Amino acid sequence: MLELLLPPPVDPLWDLTEAYGADARPERLNLVLGVYRDQTGGTPVMAAVREAEMRLAERSASKEYRGLSGNAAFNRAMLSLVLGSGSGGGAAERAVAVQTVAGSGALRLLADLICRTRPGTTVWISDPAYVNHRPILEAAGLTVRTYGWLDAEGRFDTAGMLRDLGGARRDDVVLLQGCCHNPTGVDPSAQAWEAVAELAAERGWVPFVDLAYHGLGDGLEADLAATRLLAERVPEMLVAISCSKNFGLYSDRTGCAVVLGASRQSLRHVETALQNAARTLYSMPPEHGAAVVTAILDDDGLRALWRAELDGMRARIEDNRRGLAAELTALGWGAQADVLARQKGMFSMLPLTARQMLRLRSRFAIYGTTAGRINIAGLPAHRVPCLAQGVAAVLGEGAE
Repeated sequence: MLELLLPPPVDPLWDLTEAYGADARPERLNLVLGVYRDQTGGTPVMAAVREAEMRLAERSASKEYRGLSGNAAFNRAMLSLVLGSGSGGGAAERAVAVQTVAGSGALRLLADLICRTRPGTTVWISDPAYVNHRPILEAAGLTVRTYGWLDAEGRFDTAGMLRDLGGARRDDVVLLQGCCHNPTGVDPSAQAWEAVAELAAERGWVPFVDLAYHGLGDGLEADLAATRLLAERVPEMLVAISCSKNFGLYSDRTGCAVVLGASRQSLRHVETALQNAARTLYSMPPEHGAAVVTAILDDDGLRALWRAELDGMRARIEDNRRGLAAELTALGWGAQADVLARQKGMFSMLPLTARQMLRLRSRFAIYGTTAGRINIAGLPAHRVPCLAQGVAAVLGEGAE
């Protein structure tokens, strides 16, 4: 049997991470994976998370199965956090949520729901898109098409996106990143989101919102505004939520899949369908991360501590981005720096070709994706000048 297995494609991000690990140069810099790192280069456990874990340990909660939908209190907390208590005249009241194995698990579970409901559905994703969007959707049996995201100057292309999505048919699904677009760091304006919501309501396609970085762009409430707007304007919507980044629960794999319907009656079969899909994928999600998040969101003191830490993380990311833009400007690359300065969230797109990114890696030991994406949240502040100097050097050599 095994001799029939053809060589599969390697995961590009983990392949780069392995190459970084094998690089013996002491000055090497890993900006590949989307992980927040502090000034020391470590990924800290948030103080709110540590305190919640201590409280949970003292209670010695049972390790019994939670069930196919996971932690019910966590699911309620996610609905409240994302949709808000007053959002859309009670959007949470026409929503179903189930806990998942992180945000990727939520994406796959919702993709399976789409396929089971309407096999062969077309799902639209941005170009460029998060590297795992297309594989997850196609693995679930869905057809994938793309819509434009950036114009020639690296700004959000409102006209291009709306023109492309004008081709989306009723009951197609459009995958949208709610904030801090991965990989570009470029988000629509409030006016552009209004236009997207209007188009969705007019054409009848279903928004599918991927929320992985809320709190790390313009602040938690601002980062959730687009999702809440869509919830107000459309009868049906899907939302995949990750707690990896904004709670720092990377290895605890904590996420949530949310389905909004026109009414509670329209949701009568949704939770069971999601449970059945989960049963065949992973059976039940892990409890620990969900319990931690619930403990934080249900306690005023822990919630306030978490929000303060999240704001601190966002401020450091912004400082890194401003610092990189300032260094590049000082080195004579002001136009490129202006593009970087407008980006938001954990990731930035360097103005480099694939060959230039390879030169950045080989000559300066700076690791980012060949598409130009770097994890600005993983950059120690004292290494900002080194990154700028490397980028400036390869820019000066031209694209070839």
